[in-house]
Order: sequence, then C-alpha cells, then structure tokens
Amino acid sequence: MTSTPDDAAERHVPVLLQRCVDLLAPALAEPGAVLVDCTLGMGGHTEAVLEQVPTARVVGIDRDPEAIARASRRLERFGDRFRAVHAVYDEIGDVVADVVGGPVQGVLMDLGVSSLQIDEADRGFSYAHDAPLDMRMDPSTGQTAADVLNTYDERALTRILRDYGEERFAQRVARAIVRRREQRPWERSAELVEVVRDAIPAATRTTGGNPAKRTFQALRIEVNGELEVLERAVPAAVDVLAVGGRLVVESYHSLEDRIVKRVLAAGATISAPPGLPVVPEEDQPYLRLLTRGAEEASAVERESNPRSASVRLRGAERTRPTPPHRRPTHRPTDRPHDPGERTR
Repeated sequence: MTSTPDDAAERHVPVLLQRCVDLLAPALAEPGAVLVDCTLGMGGHTEAVLEQVPTARVVGIDRDPEAIARASRRLERFGDRFRAVHAVYDEIGDVVADVVGGPVQGVLMDLGVSSLQIDEADRGFSYAHDAPLDMRMDPSTGQTAADVLNTYDERALTRILRDYGEERFAQRVARAIVRRREQRPWERSAELVEVVRDAIPAATRTTGGNPAKRTFQALRIEVNGELEVLERAVPAAVDVLAVGGRLVVESYHSLEDRIVKRVLAAGATISAPPGLPVVPEEDQPYLRLLTRGAEEASAVERESNPRSASVRLRGAERTRPTPPHRRPTHRPTDRPHDPGERTR
C-alpha cells in the first residue's frame, strides 16, 4: 500500500503531543542532543521534536517495517537529523551503542497499537474489519492471533482475556473460543467478533462499545509480548540516558503504567534503610520525577482524539549515574499461561 508523507500525518494524531515535546525539550537544547523515539509509528512525535527543537537529532525505533517506511518518507526533509532502525524497543541499548555510541539525552515511548496498525484492515488488529487473525506488529516473525486461539487451552485463554483485556466474562469467551475451534480452526477476525458477542450476556452489550474490543486488546498484547518487552525496555531506557537526560512514557493500559511507575519510583527513591542520620551517596535517588503521578489528557483532547482517553503519561530526569547495586533487574511479568497450558 502506497503512502505519502502527508498521508501519515493525516492518519495519526499523536496523544499529548505538545506535553511530550515540552517535557523532552530542556534535555535536547544542546547541539547534537539525541532523542530515541522507541515507538516511531507514523512519526508524529518525532516530527514535532525535530520541528520545535532544532538542536535535536532523533533515532526512531519500530518493529513494524511498514511504520519505518511511512515515517521515513514523512521525515525525509530533516535529512541526517533523523534515522530509523527496525528493532523492538527493548533492544534500545544495542541500538544506542550501534547508532549513537554513547548516552542519549532523551527517550520517548508511546505504547500500545499505532493508528497504522489499526487502520490497515489486512493486519487483523481491528474488530471493525474482517481480516486474517494476525495482529503481529512485525508481520515477519512470531505467532499470530490465530495461533493463540487455536493452541492455547481454556485456562490460558481465560487468564489472557481477564488480565490483558480486563474482560468480565473471560471464562465464557474462552470457552466459546475453544468450542468453536473444535468445529474448524480460527482464521478471520469477523468470526471472532461474532463468537465474542454471542458469549457475552445481551444485557451488557449495549454499553462500552463493541464487546469484542477487550478480546482483541488481550490477543494483541499476548501476540506481541508487549508487557514482557516493556519490563525490559524501561530499565534499558534509563540505562542509556545521560545525566540530565529525560524519559517520557505514555501508557494506555493499567499493567503498562504499573511497570513504568515501578521503575521510575525505584530510581527516584532513597534506597538506604530508614532512620540513617546520613544517607550514603550510593543510596541517593538517580532519577527526578517530572510528573506528579500519571498525567491524563484534557477533556478537550479526549473529545477530539478518542485514543487519548486512557493515556497515562509519566516522565523522569536522570540526576546522576545509577549505582551498580541499584541497576534495575528484569522481573518477568506474571504470564497468563505457561507452556504446559497450551494444547497443540
């Protein structure tokens, strides 16, 4: 599918765009400052930074080759101030080492599914279009949503739908999915929408939008390992920041926000036992929080850009190097299944 730079701009309205730029700009003021946009998508946030902060360069990361192509066309006018890298954003350490060769001054993460993926009907992300049940952000690798639906047992499906989709009727939906695949394998999204709708009590279908949206969200998170990637990516983003560098993260799911909050809070907290008369230097905070809790979009933005309704924005600034004993360690997210819970 062909695209023009203007097409990319028109199809995607970045959430909390100016707030993100305002938070990042002070760290990007020196010539040669580098921002890593970990979720390049259609390039909206990157474009705003390059326009408003003439001293900044941006390295844009995305796992979706189509996003890389579209954003690169959109941002071509900035020349060597922009570079795109096809990678998953938990690989930020390797990307920065290879492309920049040293610490960076800013990192931005705009989590979740992009407008590009929702709008491309053949990707299977949207419950509004019939398409193959794919949902991979990188279509060249990994399991598809159809694989999940056809191989996970009822218990695993229930936990995915409950934990990732916050589906009240997770067990009913999972049971219906398993029952349906006994007749024929799952292949297309319209079939899933129909089965989910039938599994949910009629009295609850009249509110909250399409009843299948929570199932689609849960499958997308599972297919792309989004929470596991984020668990690795946030500590890695802190590691690549120079002193004075800033990290800004936009989350759209409570589990995402919890991961971000935990890492930032750990860095902004004294690690020494309470009651010490003098706190050792190595136990002092190495991050300064830039937001009071998680910021939300204004009512005006929520009205004009529905995707902003669930956003939670957090930011932090690195104040000093991370002491070796305080480097965040990856703690795996509670998985909604284990290999023994799959069926083949």
